[in-house]
Amino acid sequence: MSLNTSLYTVKAVVILDNEAKRLYAKYFKPPHSAEDATASPFQTLKSQQSFETALFKKTHKINSDIILFDNHIVLYKEFADVVIYLVGDLNENEVLLMSCFSGLVEAFNILLKNALDKKSITENYDMVVLAIDETIDDGIILETDSAVIASRVTGPPSADAINLAKIDLSEKGLFSAFNFARAKIGERLQQL
Repeated sequence: MSLNTSLYTVKAVVILDNEAKRLYAKYFKPPHSAEDATASPFQTLKSQQSFETALFKKTHKINSDIILFDNHIVLYKEFADVVIYLVGDLNENEVLLMSCFSGLVEAFNILLKNALDKKSITENYDMVVLAIDETIDDGIILETDSAVIASRVTGPPSADAINLAKIDLSEKGLFSAFNFARAKIGERLQQL
């Protein structure tokens, strides 16, 4: 018996409006996948859009939260005029996918102040994209806690980012930066 486990659990995150028009879609493929590139149903924009349309027709106005669709596990939640989907492989852990999905949706609720609709998503598109990126990276689930996801999106800049903004670009400042870099490189070379 062989277990086919992988960190790459999420295949796609899709947000559609109530007319099946794409607001956001991101499809993931493992970087060193053994499967044939032509076998992936999400290879082209046209195939992605046809998948989204068929998925919307299957799930629209149906009160459920998880379905099997086109050899994928699909978690979804319908709001006023948007539907959020998380697509995973057929052999993935449903509990892990549900934990990721509920964390992401709750982070959206926190970030958008419980106004999950088309208008608030388009007005705060940057926060929505950042929340998805903080939750899932290349199909790997990074975080499932909604408070942590929201705080990473809205948190204050780190001390490094603040210090980076205060770089002295005068001749003296550039010369000291050059000397600092030269000293660090010298230390690294001595360690080797």
